[in-house]
Amino acid sequence: MKKILFVASEGVPFIKTGGLADVVGSLPKCIDKKYFDVRVFLPKYSCMREEVKAKMKYVTHFYMDFDWKNEYVGVLTAEVDGITYYFIDSEYYFNGFKPYGNDMLFEIEKYSYFSKAVLSALPLIDFQPDIIHCHDWQTGLIPVYLHERFQGDEFFWGMKSVMTIHNLKFQGRWDVKVVQNITGLSDYYFTSDKLESYKDANLLKGGLVFADAITTVSNTYAGEIMTDFYGEGLNGLLAARANDLRGIVNGIDYEDFNPETDPQIKTNYTVEDFRKNKVKNKAALQAELGLKEDPKAMMIGIISRLTDQKGLDLIDFMMDELCQDNIQLVVIGTGEEKYENMFRHFAWKYPEKVSANIFYSDELAHKVYAACDAYLMPSLFEPCGLSQLIALRYGTVPIVRETGGLKDTVEPYNEYESTGTGFSFTNYNAHEMLACIRNAERIYYDRKREWNKIVDRAMTVDYSWENSALKYQEMYDWLIG
Repeated sequence: MKKILFVASEGVPFIKTGGLADVVGSLPKCIDKKYFDVRVFLPKYSCMREEVKAKMKYVTHFYMDFDWKNEYVGVLTAEVDGITYYFIDSEYYFNGFKPYGNDMLFEIEKYSYFSKAVLSALPLIDFQPDIIHCHDWQTGLIPVYLHERFQGDEFFWGMKSVMTIHNLKFQGRWDVKVVQNITGLSDYYFTSDKLESYKDANLLKGGLVFADAITTVSNTYAGEIMTDFYGEGLNGLLAARANDLRGIVNGIDYEDFNPETDPQIKTNYTVEDFRKNKVKNKAALQAELGLKEDPKAMMIGIISRLTDQKGLDLIDFMMDELCQDNIQLVVIGTGEEKYENMFRHFAWKYPEKVSANIFYSDELAHKVYAACDAYLMPSLFEPCGLSQLIALRYGTVPIVRETGGLKDTVEPYNEYESTGTGFSFTNYNAHEMLACIRNAERIYYDRKREWNKIVDRAMTVDYSWENSALKYQEMYDWLIG
C-alpha cells in the first residue's frame, strides 16, 4: 500500500475560499483505495463551521522550536467519506474571521509554522507517507524543510514531495532576512537558485526547486507558465524543470453537480430531456430575479471572483453594445469595487436584461448553471477553471477565451463539421469577445437544432475526478518507482 499525504491551506468540506478546496476535498476520494492510502492535513481555523469542528477528535500535542520560541502544536483528526483528515491546531496562528488575512508577513509566518508542524507531527501520528503532495505557496516550505532538517531523521528517508501550482500569481514573497529569521533556514537556502527571487524570499519558488515533481492544473497552463507572459517571474525555473512538470486538468464532483438530481434547481433534467425541461429553470430564475420573463431570450451566466484576471474589463467595454442584443446577463460574485459597481450600474441601466448579484450564494449559483443557455469566461489567464466544467455538465454552453484550462476543456464549435462543446476566441480583445458571443447568439437563434447538438455533446463529456485521479496515480507510481 502506497501512502500519500495531501497538505493544503483549505479543503472541502472543512474550509473553502476557492477552487483549491474543491481539489483537496474531491481528489483523495477518487484515488484507488486498493493501492493508495491517502490522507489530508489542513490548518484548524477558528472560523470553520461548528458542525465540522464537532467531528474532530484530539490526537496529540507537542511544542516545536519555531521563530525563536517554543510554539504549541495541537493535532486533531476527523474522518469524512472514508478519508482521514488531520488538523494543525494553533490558537495564535489560525484565529480570525477568515482563513486568509491581508497581512502578508503574518501569512508567511503562519504557513511556515504550518509546514514545519505537519512534518514534525508525522512520527507522532504514526503515518509515514511515501509522497507528500503540497498545494500552492502556503505549503512551499515542506519540500525545503524535508531537504533541510528532516533528512537527518531516519523516519523521513526517501520521502518524496510533489508541488502543485493552482495559481502561479500567488507566491508568498517577503524580505529575505525576515523570512530567514522566521523559518530558521541557513544562508545556503537563500540564493538565486533556491528561495531567493528578485531580491525577495519566495516560498513557492522554494517548493518548486526542491520538490521531486511539479504539477499544475491543466496541460495548456503547464506550457504557458514557462513563458514570460504567464510565468510570473518563475518561467526560467519552470522551463528548467520541464521534464518534472506535468499538467493534469482538475475535475468536478459529479454527484454535487448533477442536473438530474440537483435539489437546488427548479426542474431536474438529463441529456435526454433537456430540450423540454432546462428552459423551466430559466423561467423560474427570470421570475426570481425580476428579469423580463421571456423563455426564448438567450440567457448568459457569469459566476466569478470579480478581478482583473477574469477578463471583466472586456465585458465593461462591450456591455452597452451587448445589451442591444436580445440577451439577458446574470452575474454572481464579489471582488474589486470597480467591477462590483460596473455590474450594479448596468443592472440599473438595463433592469430587464441584467441581474447583478454582488454576493456569493451556492444555491443561486446552481440555479444559474441550470437556467442559463451560455456561460461567459473571457479570462486573461485561467490555470484550470472549474466553472466551465460545471457549465458543460449542466448543458450551459461555455463562451471562453483560449487560455489555460479553458483551452483544454472547451472544444470550439465547428459549424462545418458539427463538432465542439462551446465557443472560443483567441486574443484578449473586447471586439473579438463580442464577435464570439454574437456567433453563439446566431447559432442559438437561427440554428436551434445545431445549438441543441452542442448542448448534447457538452453534457456527455466527462470531467469527473475519476479521470484526473488516474493521471495522479500514474505520477505517484512513477515517483515511488
